[in-house]
Amino acid sequence: MTTDLTTRPAKTAAGTAALMTALLAACTAFQLNASMLSPALVTMARELHTDETNTGLSQTVFFTASAMFSLFLPRYSDIVGRKRVLRWMLVLMAAGTVLAALAPNIAVLDIARAVQGVSGPVVQISLLMLRSEITDPKRFGTLMGVVAAVNGGIAGVDALAGGWLAGHHGFRSVFWVIAVVAVLAAVLVQVYCPESRPSAGTPMDWAGVVPLVLSVAALLLAVDEAEKLGAANWPYASGLLVVACAAFAVFWRTEKRGSDPLVRIADLRRRATWAPLLTTLLTLMGVFATVNGVLMSFVQNDRAGFGMGATSASVVFLTPFALVGWLVGPFTGRLAPVLGYRRVLRAGLAGSAVVIAFMALVGVHSLPVMITCTVLLGLTYAGVANIVLNLLGVVLAPKDHPGFLPGLISAAFGLGAGLSFAVLSAVQVTGSPEGSGSTSGYVTAMLTGAVVVVAAFAASFLIPRPEGAEVTP
Repeated sequence: MTTDLTTRPAKTAAGTAALMTALLAACTAFQLNASMLSPALVTMARELHTDETNTGLSQTVFFTASAMFSLFLPRYSDIVGRKRVLRWMLVLMAAGTVLAALAPNIAVLDIARAVQGVSGPVVQISLLMLRSEITDPKRFGTLMGVVAAVNGGIAGVDALAGGWLAGHHGFRSVFWVIAVVAVLAAVLVQVYCPESRPSAGTPMDWAGVVPLVLSVAALLLAVDEAEKLGAANWPYASGLLVVACAAFAVFWRTEKRGSDPLVRIADLRRRATWAPLLTTLLTLMGVFATVNGVLMSFVQNDRAGFGMGATSASVVFLTPFALVGWLVGPFTGRLAPVLGYRRVLRAGLAGSAVVIAFMALVGVHSLPVMITCTVLLGLTYAGVANIVLNLLGVVLAPKDHPGFLPGLISAAFGLGAGLSFAVLSAVQVTGSPEGSGSTSGYVTAMLTGAVVVVAAFAASFLIPRPEGAEVTP
C-alpha cells in the first residue's frame, strides 16, 4: 500500500520529468480522441457512405462512454493500482482506435468509439498519481496545471492537424496517428510511472457502479436528445429522465446499505463534494456552448454575423482560445496553492462573466472586439477556471477515498457541456431562427451564458478551503 504525502520521499527532478512525460503522453492520447476527430466528421461521413448526423453521433458515443468510465475507474484505480488501470485504459484505447481505423461502416465505428471511451478518466487518474508523488504544494499545483491544461486541447493544433490529415489522407489516418500515440503512452506509463494503491484490499462496489452508470447515462442521453430542440423526441427524453431518477434512487439505497460503497452518502452531503460539482456544472453550462456553439454559429452567419467559413472561424477563434488556455494553465496551477484555489477560481469566473457579457453587447458589432474577447475568455475560462475546477476534484477528495470526487467532477463537466448546448442553443434559435438576419438570439444566448457563469461564481463561495493543499503565509 502506497504511503501518503507526508511520508513519501520527494522525487528527483529526473524522476518527476519522466513521470510527467508519461502522464502528458497519456493525456495527449485522450485529448486527441476528444478533439482531433471534430474537423474530420464530414470526410468520415463521405468515406463511410453515411451523413454527418451519424458521424456526429459517434462523438456522442465517445463522450458518453468517457463519462461512464470516469464515474468508477478512478475509484477502482485506488484499489487495484493507478498505474495498472491507466496502462490498461491506454491499451484498450489503442485497440478501439485500431478498430475505428479499420471500421467498414458507421456501426463498427460507434462500437470502436465506445471502446475508446474507457480512456475517459485519464486526466483524473493522472492528477491522482501526481498527488501521490509530489509533496510540495506549489510544485504539485504547477504540475497539475500542466496536466490539466492538456485537457483543454493541444494548443488548438490537434483540431487543425485532424482536419489536415482527413483532407489529405482520409479520416482513417487520424485514427492511426492516435493509435500510435496511445501505444507510446502505454509504454511510457509502464516504464516511468510508479504504482500507488491507497485503498488496497478494499472491495470494489460493483453493485453501486451499475445503477450510478445507468442513471448518469440516461441523464446524458436525455440532454443529448433535448439539444435537438424542435426535432427532439420529447417522450423519449422524458422516459430517459424517469430512468435516470429511478436508477439514482436505487444507487442511493445501495450506497446507504453497502459496507464499502463507491460513493459514501456522508461524502455526498459534504460541501467539499456538492459545492464544486455545482460550480462545475454551472460553469460549463455558461461557457461551453457560448464558445463552441453560439459564437461559432454567429461568426459564420452571413446575415447576422461576419460570414466566415468554418475553417477560418476555427483558426481565428477556437485555436487562440485553446492556445491561451494551454499556456496559462501551468501558471494557474502554480498560483492556486499560493493565492488560494477558491480565490483564483473566482477571479476566472468573474472575468469569464464580464468577457461573455462584453461579447454579447459589443463583440457582435465588431470582429476585432470579438476576437479579443475570445482570447480573453481563453485566459479566464480555459486557462484559469477550467484548470482550478479540475484540480479541486483532487485536492478536496477525502484522503481515504481519493478517487470518487475526480470522477464525479469529470461527469459534471460532460453534463454541464450537454446542458449548455440544450439551453443556449434553444435561446439562440428562438431569437435568431435559421435564415434570420437578427442578432437578438445570439445576444440573448450569450447574456444567458454570462448569467449562468455569475451563478457559478456565487456557488464557488460554498466551496470549502482545501486542507493541506495551499501554502500558508
